[in-house]
Amino acid sequence: MRCPFCRHPDSRVIDSREVDDGQAIRRRRSCPECGRRFSTLEGALLSVVKRSGVTEPFSRSKVIAGVTRACQGRPVDPDAIAQLAQRVEETVRGSGQAELPSQDVGLAILGPLRDLDEVAYLRFASVYRSFTSADDFAAEIRSMREQDAGTIAPDAGADAAGGGTAPTSDRSPPVPIT
Repeated sequence: MRCPFCRHPDSRVIDSREVDDGQAIRRRRSCPECGRRFSTLEGALLSVVKRSGVTEPFSRSKVIAGVTRACQGRPVDPDAIAQLAQRVEETVRGSGQAELPSQDVGLAILGPLRDLDEVAYLRFASVYRSFTSADDFAAEIRSMREQDAGTIAPDAGADAAGGGTAPTSDRSPPVPIT
């Protein structure tokens, strides 16, 4: 690393530590020529290749903005959205690729968003997957129910035809869902 003061082509690392949740390394350096100290920040660049072919740096704030739009009017905590964005960034950085298609970023968002809020998931998926009709929404809801079928007990709620009952307390009779 070249010294920013005397332009000497070498420097010695005195201290290193992780910053930004391990996404970068801060190094304290010393120049053997002039003796001055300086810091460097080293991080891996992650680029996103958009559908148009344009490449831009990955931005956690863009993930937060997109998810926030999908969650608009929903009871979702902003901290949960920030945590989701961090998980997405960890997922895409964990792929080991320097350039990632925007579609992969969208896929990395969909899973955690579904766990966070299903309505927001449907909103995001409708834009991400370019839904063109109500049938696209119906197909996605059907797919969601099929995926959930293995994790929900058979008598835990209504089926798609509306033949189940709503959860009630012990004091009142079951209320049919219509």
